Amino acid sequence: MTNEFNVPPVVFPAGGNPGPALHQRRTPTAPFPGTNHGIPFMSFDIGAAESATATPFSAPSFSERIGGGDSLNLDDEPPLLEELGINTKQIWSKTVSILNPFRVKSNSHEDADLSGPFLLLVAFGLFQLLAGKIHFGFILGWISVASIFLYVVFNMLAGRNGDLDLHRCFSLIGYSMLPMVILSALALFVPQGGAAIFAMACFFVVWSTRICSSLLVELASIGGENRWLISYACLLIYALFSLLIIF
Repeated sequence: MTNEFNVPPVVFPAGGNPGPALHQRRTPTAPFPGTNHGIPFMSFDIGAAESATATPFSAPSFSERIGGGDSLNLDDEPPLLEELGINTKQIWSKTVSILNPFRVKSNSHEDADLSGPFLLLVAFGLFQLLAGKIHFGFILGWISVASIFLYVVFNMLAGRNGDLDLHRCFSLIGYSMLPMVILSALALFVPQGGAAIFAMACFFVVWSTRICSSLLVELASIGGENRWLISYACLLIYALFSLLIIF
């Protein structure tokens, strides 16, 4: 069964040309004629939009208060070295206390740090580099093994009374490397393999040994009866570093 649709006929004017009525502009009507709730016609003012976009943009200043807090003030910020945990005054005081081998100031070394020892080891490696020896890997590796070795020996001698940790042990051995750094600097002006370099090496090894053993005994609870055993372990460590300078 087919559906029938009533289509009105299309009538063209005579002559085949559309009349002038067809070229007239149609008046817009409301979307929904006969109702009062149609969609209103919205007009846009292009000139107002152009003037709005032409206004300059003002960037926010950093002095404005953010979230009701105080304004940004860089003067109250701590220095970068202090934020990284590097205290230059403390490093300098610890380094100066090592220069006197007959009077050890243990009060300066109560707070352990690794910044000063690292700088001394870098200086030691640079002096060795000036002598034509690339020993950065040996220096860092040997100082790590030496710290673990002295840490084990000290705690075995002290037993339960020992309170030496690995961080403090590394700090004390590193700061006591200052005489070895001075020896590496003086070795640049002394002939290699002579009697003078061996005599200087013995003096600086004893200097480093005395400083390191005194700091370990005074800052850790071990007692004076084991002082010579600790000194012997320190002597082996610094004698090993002196061989890098001599040969």
